[in-house]
Amino acid sequence: MREVFQQELAEVQDRLVEISRLVAISIDKATRAFNESDVALAEEAISEDDKIDELTIELDELAITILARQQPVARDLRIVVSALRISASLERMGDLSTHIAQLARYRFPDKVVPKSLRGTFADMGTLVTAIALMLTELLTNEDMKLAETIRNEDDKVDALHLSVFDAVLGEAWKGQAADTVDSTLASRYHERFADHAVSIAKKVQYLGTGAWQQNTNA
Repeated sequence: MREVFQQELAEVQDRLVEISRLVAISIDKATRAFNESDVALAEEAISEDDKIDELTIELDELAITILARQQPVARDLRIVVSALRISASLERMGDLSTHIAQLARYRFPDKVVPKSLRGTFADMGTLVTAIALMLTELLTNEDMKLAETIRNEDDKVDALHLSVFDAVLGEAWKGQAADTVDSTLASRYHERFADHAVSIAKKVQYLGTGAWQQNTNA
């Protein structure tokens, strides 16, 4: 029975990694669609969300079955409960990726944001995609250095997010109302995506070290 239980825990981890990989693919497509006004790429990103949702539900069902049948305790219990929380964050990251892609689709063939902010959003897209890839590696290898890197990269996303708000609230802003709404929404989606990655990284750190990291706003 113990061997079966360990196999089930390994399957939980494998499924988390699979979902995370899909999220990384989705955010890469979504941010490129957003910055390049590529409606076909936006549709691809949006279509990824159904698969992410399906895999999340399957993982949650597996975790609940393990809880009911195996009645894990101590660290094993924390692993299963953390998997449920991590899957919820990954599912939300998939939703945020979809929101970014939908903005690109709604505004096609126009760019979503004014020219003055395109460099900022290009940088933000590069950062969140890199964070998603690092998160997948973290879930695969549990390399705690990656958890710290994700937190540091999130700080950069936060700074860019604040710069967007500074821009749209500044006297030099010439955008229309739709530009203001789209820019602030898109910035928020990027920022929240990175925050969820930090939240997952904290949970992985806790499982690996037993110490809960407090110095973050995620």
